[in-house]
Amino acid sequence: MKRTNAIWSTDLERVTSIVLRYMRTPILLLIVISAVTILGMVMIPGQPVNGEPSHMSFFHALYFLTYTATTTGFGEIPIEFSDAQRLWAMFSLFISVVAWVYAIGSIFGLIQNPFFQRALAQRRFSLDVSRIKGSFYVLCGFGDTGSLLTRGLSDAGYTVTVIDNDPVRIEALSLRDYPVTMPGLCADAGVPRRLIAAGLEMPNCRGVVAVTGDEGINRKIAVMAHLINPKVCTVCRSTSPVEEEFLASLGTVTVVDPFDTFSHQLSLALHRPSVHTLGQWLVGARGVTLDAPLRPPIGIWIVCGFGRMGRSLHLSMKACGVPTKVIDPRVQGESTAEGYVVGHANARTLREAGVERAVGIVAATNSDSNNLGILLTARALNPRLFLLARQNRHDDEVAFQSIGADLVMQPSLVTARRMLFLLVSPMIHAFLEFLQEARVSLVVDTLRRLNEAVGDERPELWTEIISAELGQERAALKAKGFDLILGDLLRDTRDREQSVACVALVLKRWKQTSFLPKGSEVLQQGDQILFCGTVRARRQITVTLNDPYIREYLITGTEEARGLLAKWLLESWRRRQRMAVS
Repeated sequence: MKRTNAIWSTDLERVTSIVLRYMRTPILLLIVISAVTILGMVMIPGQPVNGEPSHMSFFHALYFLTYTATTTGFGEIPIEFSDAQRLWAMFSLFISVVAWVYAIGSIFGLIQNPFFQRALAQRRFSLDVSRIKGSFYVLCGFGDTGSLLTRGLSDAGYTVTVIDNDPVRIEALSLRDYPVTMPGLCADAGVPRRLIAAGLEMPNCRGVVAVTGDEGINRKIAVMAHLINPKVCTVCRSTSPVEEEFLASLGTVTVVDPFDTFSHQLSLALHRPSVHTLGQWLVGARGVTLDAPLRPPIGIWIVCGFGRMGRSLHLSMKACGVPTKVIDPRVQGESTAEGYVVGHANARTLREAGVERAVGIVAATNSDSNNLGILLTARALNPRLFLLARQNRHDDEVAFQSIGADLVMQPSLVTARRMLFLLVSPMIHAFLEFLQEARVSLVVDTLRRLNEAVGDERPELWTEIISAELGQERAALKAKGFDLILGDLLRDTRDREQSVACVALVLKRWKQTSFLPKGSEVLQQGDQILFCGTVRARRQITVTLNDPYIREYLITGTEEARGLLAKWLLESWRRRQRMAVS
């Protein structure tokens, strides 16, 4: 925190220094002219009083200069001026106007000075960061991925401090309707001072996310964050195997590759479509329901584009035993092998790849117009094809919706969803991996429970931790013949015989993790529970964990009085009841 306070002080000193340096000449000119004006009014003799020439005092000369400078015009006071004083007053007025015009012009120039605006923005950013009380994240890069991730974190109730070197993006940040404060700074996120100014050293900083457009800058941010505050988690976007291997060696850095992530999702959709649909439903993907899992067909697939996404999907399908045909003009080294067609994706190369017999096509180039053209051509040759497209720009979403693609891979959206899970609900990945290996009946039962609990509402994922206070309550509960169990937390606060609309997915205790825990599970201090349910259910569970009276009612079934008077009346009633029974 010492370095953080030092940076905040430096920002204030920088603003003050720019103001003084820019306004030094106008201020000195105003001081000199005012001094000369006051001195002249004092020295020039006025109207005679009792036969002696009068002289204005310094106070009255300053008073005269003040009200004339503001164009108030109180007249000639304290006594009528002499002609010499009037001439000096005329000269002083004209020269003062020139000085004030010069000073005001300098003020406008200072306001428009880019260095002053930058220093002022840095100072304002530092003050906004210092006022953050709750947990927050530092986000480096506010492009498509950063914008989507910021929206997801704000919906989860987290503040985000944003650093981006594009002033247009920072201006767009200030115009968004986020429910929480989102301070933004236009600067180079790779500079350690900027990370510290964004709150990296503050105790309530939970992590750093590097999603700039330069993978070298992302690597630098991850390294700097690891050195400055190794306690916070660092999430970095990268599509280079070399960068991923280097960052993984740091230990505390999690690397997200959108193409590897999507390849894993596609292979999951091919073999465990229900689990894939559940993952998409949990992140709130548009149009995804648990009743209708996405089922890509099994057969020959055509991959158009052998770049980062095409190679990743090709390897993933090959590992799953799905035959593929690749179309790309840059596969000369592999063109002799079966399954590769050299050339751009068009009607000729698609026919050569066997589009009439294929069941699906992947448009995976780095051009949205090319991908859309590939899909249109392929659909004309084989209307039964399953269409999978790569959408590079978020602004082109309307075009991909119009073409009716069965599955659209947007790298920024895939990255943002993956990172959001890692930051907000890290245990969900272990849960999905558990379902991949689980029995089909268990997966179907889980989907049914979630569908019944949440229904058509957007699912909420959140983690609750059993505090030390709750852990200490177990002794008092055991004395009454009760215990702190998971099922009691899931009771409705209005009617304890009913359950809230949520399902406990994961229970983590120390190094042990249990999935889909039963309601009879006894809770202990430090337990972490991952819930999935509605917004109302989240509020009810939060109230239950923080209100001892409601918790007492849900666990024991008896409602305790809260106030002193209510407690006295309740105790008196119980005493009379015992006396009547005896």
